[in-house]
Amino acid sequence: MPATRTARSRRRTLAAVAALPLLAVVLGACGYGSESDAKDDKVAPAAEGEKIGDLGEVKIGYFANITHATALVGLQEGLIQKELGGTKIKPQVFNAGPSEIEALNAGAIDIGWIGPSPSINGFTKSKGQNLRIISGSASGGVSLVVNPKKIKSLDDLKGKRIATPQLGNTQDVALLNYLSDKGLKVDTNTGKGDVTVIRQDNKQIPASFESGSLDGAWVPEPTASKLVAGGGSVLLDEKKLWKDGKFVITNVIVSQKFLKEHPDVVEAVLRGSVKTNAWINANPDEAKAAANAKLKADSGAALPPEVIDPAWRHVDITDDPLASTLSVSSEHAVKAGLLEDPLLDGIYDLAPLNKVLKAEGKPAIDDAGLGVK
Repeated sequence: MPATRTARSRRRTLAAVAALPLLAVVLGACGYGSESDAKDDKVAPAAEGEKIGDLGEVKIGYFANITHATALVGLQEGLIQKELGGTKIKPQVFNAGPSEIEALNAGAIDIGWIGPSPSINGFTKSKGQNLRIISGSASGGVSLVVNPKKIKSLDDLKGKRIATPQLGNTQDVALLNYLSDKGLKVDTNTGKGDVTVIRQDNKQIPASFESGSLDGAWVPEPTASKLVAGGGSVLLDEKKLWKDGKFVITNVIVSQKFLKEHPDVVEAVLRGSVKTNAWINANPDEAKAAANAKLKADSGAALPPEVIDPAWRHVDITDDPLASTLSVSSEHAVKAGLLEDPLLDGIYDLAPLNKVLKAEGKPAIDDAGLGVK
C-alpha cells in the first residue's frame, strides 16, 4: 500500500469528475437480494415499550451480505430493536449502494449499512449536505479469486479476464489500483487493457466463473467463498495490502436531517450496533447462524456451510469506521481517474458513537481529521 499524502491531501479526497452522473449509478458495494421491503416480519421482534422521542418508526437499509453482518445479526436477534423500545424498525434490503443512497436522499430510509465508495460519492455529490458516517461495521472480506488452471501466480494476470461487481465500486477501485501498481494498464471506463476488467453483478459472477468466461474476480464475501467452493483459488486476500490488515468494507450512515431531528434515535441504533458487534465477536458460531437465518428470511436461501464458514471467518466486525483507510481508498479512485480531489471534511460525525462507547467503558474512535468541526 503506497504511503498516504499530506494531512491536507488526505482530507481532500473525492469529487466527481465529468463522469459523476455515471458514477452515481455505479458506485457501491454489491450484495445479494434485491431492493424491496425486507421480508423479516415473521422473525423480527416486536417494538415494545416507550417510543423514543415519540417517533413511531426508524427506516433502516442494509444488504443481504456477510459484510453487513451487524445489521443481519442485530435485526435477527432483536439487539437493535431492544434499544429502540416502542420505535419500530422498518428494514429495507438493497442490492447496491446507489439505490440505498437514493433512498436516503428521498427519506425512504433514515440510517443504512453501506460500503465506503457510495458513502463518499453520496457525500460529495450533495456537497456534504446529505449524510454522515456515524460508525464502522466491518473490515476485510475481499479477495482476488482465480481459476488455478489459468492463473497460478500474480505474475500471470496479464491477458486475463477479471471481474469486479461494478464500475467504480470499492472492489473495482482496489483492482484498478493494484493493477496500476504492477505496471499493468487498463482503461478505467472500458475495462480494456493489459488485463480485461469485467464489471458484473455479484450474483452473476459465480456462474460466469464456472462457465469459463472469467479467469478470476476481485469480490467481497460471500461471493469470494462461492467462487472457491466452485473450484476457484484465493490468489490474494486484500487484507495483505493494508496496514495491520484492516480496511473499511462496511460503515453506518445517517441522513443529516434525521440526525438533527432525532439524535436520541440515532444513539439508540448505535447502542444496538455496538452491542451487536460485541455479541458477534463473543459468540461467533451463534452469530453466524443468526446471520444465515436472516439471509434466508431476506433472500429465500441460506448459504451452505462450505460458503458461509470461510466467508464468516474472512470478515472482521468492528465499531471503528477506519477513517484513514477511507481516505486511502478515495485516493485510489483519484489515481484511477474516476474522481477528482475535493474536501471530505465533515463526512464523519462520531460524537454519538463515542458517547455510546464511553458508556460501555470502551475508548473513543478517531475520525482521521474528517469529522464535523
